[in-house]
Amino acid sequence: MDARQGVDDSAREGAPGRFRARVEYDGTDFFGFQAQPGTRTVQGVLEDALARLSHGVRRAVDGAGRTDAGVHATGQVIAFTYAGRLAAPELMVALNGILPRDVAIRDLRTAPKTFNPRHAARYREYRYTIWNGPRSPGRERMALQVWAPLDTAAMARAGSVFEGRHDFSAFGGADRQPVRIVHSVRVRRAGRLVTIDVRANAFLRGMVRRMVAALLEVGRGKMDEMAVAAALADRRPALDGAAAPALGLCLRRVAFGRRTSEANGEYEER
Repeated sequence: MDARQGVDDSAREGAPGRFRARVEYDGTDFFGFQAQPGTRTVQGVLEDALARLSHGVRRAVDGAGRTDAGVHATGQVIAFTYAGRLAAPELMVALNGILPRDVAIRDLRTAPKTFNPRHAARYREYRYTIWNGPRSPGRERMALQVWAPLDTAAMARAGSVFEGRHDFSAFGGADRQPVRIVHSVRVRRAGRLVTIDVRANAFLRGMVRRMVAALLEVGRGKMDEMAVAAALADRRPALDGAAAPALGLCLRRVAFGRRTSEANGEYEER
């Protein structure tokens, strides 16, 4: 039986329940996560699908991170209220049967009635991917092409400047509370592939892409870690607000729960 047909025949309004799920999406053709009138967004697509399973009743979908236009996710976390009769496994199948090809959900389960992933998250982790080699059509949607050689050791040293509690006004959009805690910045190379993983309690708008823009300048030999530290302390827009393109950025993980290890900062899911 087609999952959507089963829902149309059997869905009935009942006591609303709270659910959470992980969401994966290719952000190329989305104008970001957050719903905006007249544009295609991830939140809007998810709310459309839920409305189809709820006799047209539209309910808000809350996300752990408001990714920008063109940014991808493999570990976005959402929460929503659903009043139909489907249990979590059937609801996940039904939603994936409705959602477009560039969005999918997994690990759907019940959640406490007050659960909001944006407020409950302990940290978020993004990865920026760079293809540091000849043209590769298979990577063009998910990685930034950089032809010039990159000094990843220098980039790693400069990345450590961002770690800790800082005012990130120089590397993010205007915010009344620009202080963030960056747990780690890891720069790695595997052949031609360079990845930059940034983990923090929260991010300013455009923060990771602006940090990456500075690290790319370091990798090309145009800046060093001292210049990055000076830019961070200056608080004015670094590199005149330059940001790396969105296509290389992916929200990989959102962690909840309590810390289980002081040594590595890992958290236990709840």
